[in-house]
Amino acid sequence: MSRENHESAAAPQHDPEQNRFDWTTLIRNTLLVVVLSVLLWLLFNVELPSAERLRDIIDSWGWAAWLVFIGIYALVAMTPIPVTVMAVTAGLLFGVVDGTVLSVIGVLIGCWGGYWLSRGLGRQATIKMLGSRATSVERHLGQAGLEAVVVLRLLPGFPYWPVNYGSGAFGVGQRDFLLGSFLAVIPGQFSLVAIGALISNPNLFTGIVVAVSWAIVLLLTVWAYWRWKAARPEHG
Repeated sequence: MSRENHESAAAPQHDPEQNRFDWTTLIRNTLLVVVLSVLLWLLFNVELPSAERLRDIIDSWGWAAWLVFIGIYALVAMTPIPVTVMAVTAGLLFGVVDGTVLSVIGVLIGCWGGYWLSRGLGRQATIKMLGSRATSVERHLGQAGLEAVVVLRLLPGFPYWPVNYGSGAFGVGQRDFLLGSFLAVIPGQFSLVAIGALISNPNLFTGIVVAVSWAIVLLLTVWAYWRWKAARPEHG
């Protein structure tokens, strides 16, 4: 190969498409920033009503209360606001069975929304948003996708939102995220909804439901932990 041909081959090729301004990316990122800003504003400026007050508000919608509740729950689940009050309110409003169904639907929609929001924002923006939780969440989710989602969802006191955003940012597949979330939120939501139902209608049967549901959560937490631990890569 001649020197001229070698230099021609080594010279960088300029793609005319690279010089075009990407309006799609600009619009997408702008919308994502607006959505995130609204969520952060809601977190710091809007105080979530008490369970009793929320019950009165939702109940006033009559037949549409189910849809209103799911919508509110989904919005709450997308933010760092704890979802506990929503699940307990579901038990107060709708009872154990209906309340659990509505809570699971609402929280899954919100979790899925947070997952895609973090995917749109990107890894670095999500890390900043997670703050001090970023390292721990990345370490856990990076070791075992589905099992990690399950165990983090079931851990008492661990919020949903870092799992949502971390899963989207740290490469957990959508299938593993949705399946893991579905498996984990059912017992968790059921146990919280049962507490609301017990508050609304205290009786022996509802008390037994609460005890059994929390026993199930404990057993599943232990099971998920061992599955997650077994799925971790061995380090020599």
